[in-house]
Amino acid sequence: MVHVLRDQLQVDEPVFWACVRGGVVPDRGQPVPRSQTLPVELVHLLVTKVGPGEAESAEMGGEEAVARLQRYWIEGE
Repeated sequence: MVHVLRDQLQVDEPVFWACVRGGVVPDRGQPVPRSQTLPVELVHLLVTKVGPGEAESAEMGGEEAVARLQRYWIEGE
């Protein structure tokens, strides 16, 4: 059983039992989601029409992203 925990599940025994008994999910190194995210349609328009890449668009706040898209529609920039 130890090799299954180590090799397949990649956890040790205390972490395994904490998950089984208490629902504590093992840390898999996934990033913590941001509390506020942009709608996918807005990111798509920014990336395809305005020009910033996905990474730059993801860093924008909602108001900044909308303002950037409005500026593109009004001024063509």
